[in-house]
Amino acid sequence: MISASSDEPAQSVDIDSALVARLIVSQFPQWADRPITPAEPNGWDNRTFRLGADMSVRLPSAARYAAQVDQEHRWLPVLAPSLPLPIPVPLAVGVPADGYPWDWSVYRWLDGTPASTTDVDDLTELAMTLADFLTCLQRIDPTGGPPPGPHNFFRGGPVETYDAETRDAIAEVRDQISAETATAVWENALAATWRRKSVWVHGDVAASNLLVRNGRLSAVIDFGSSGVGDPACDLTIAWTLLSGASREAFRGALPVDDATWARGRGWALWKALITFAGNLGTNPAEAAAARRVINDVLAEHEQSSDRPLNLDARDLWRTDPEGRGHSDLGPKTLRRQHQRTDSCAGGSRQRMSSES
Repeated sequence: MISASSDEPAQSVDIDSALVARLIVSQFPQWADRPITPAEPNGWDNRTFRLGADMSVRLPSAARYAAQVDQEHRWLPVLAPSLPLPIPVPLAVGVPADGYPWDWSVYRWLDGTPASTTDVDDLTELAMTLADFLTCLQRIDPTGGPPPGPHNFFRGGPVETYDAETRDAIAEVRDQISAETATAVWENALAATWRRKSVWVHGDVAASNLLVRNGRLSAVIDFGSSGVGDPACDLTIAWTLLSGASREAFRGALPVDDATWARGRGWALWKALITFAGNLGTNPAEAAAARRVINDVLAEHEQSSDRPLNLDARDLWRTDPEGRGHSDLGPKTLRRQHQRTDSCAGGSRQRMSSES
């Protein structure tokens, strides 16, 4: 889920297997004999249905998600060859019909179970694999990529976009959290301004969008909020899924400096605060999960408060021989960054070969 505080689905149409069957029959009759079953678990921004054994149908659940259809069909084929893990492969675009008001998509089916609902053999290994994926994503030429805006809920944009929401949420739950520490975390994020060139971001790196097979990360899905900008928004998984050694491994494997980490912490705090405040008294499970993220973010801030953070990324980033910035993380990490450059293309070639 990638929406802001207005988390209601605002759904004006029933999206079920019968609707999908009518759409397929009328627009793609060559696939009409394929069985249609709802995907489990299903999403929030989109409803997904399996179409036979090797395809899926994805329909936006509300108008504010409809622009994601064109975005994915435009950019997924551009991104895929440079990435070391499979991502969705768009096959066809459907148009509004049978009472359904927005464009919709047919994709190749990707096997796997969301990391949010399955066991992961080694969370640290998953963290490292994900860091490799995100680094490869950031190395793709951003020219012409979609900038942050309402269409992707400002992913890749400045975290200050949600300043008012965050401060209002802190005030609303101030009796249940350390408002002083939360405010300090937030103000650190605001101070850590992004000053470098835009890079590609996924925009919604959540456990529900990481597919796992045989206990290992196997694919990354849902690029509807992707774009080019500040990569800090892609760090929230460090607090929503990872912890301890896996979080440290994730941070160490990424080209990330103190400033970017501080902004990522701010993104995680914003989302957890509005989720916590919005679910108190109505959804105890969601509120508890959000509270855990808040606790982790605040605890990490307090543990690191004994050393000053350099929030000026210009002082922390230097340039590698290819002209790309990376953080001052020491020679071992820098060697890993250069090794990853080869894995970005090499992993893609292996994947494309295995699918052919």
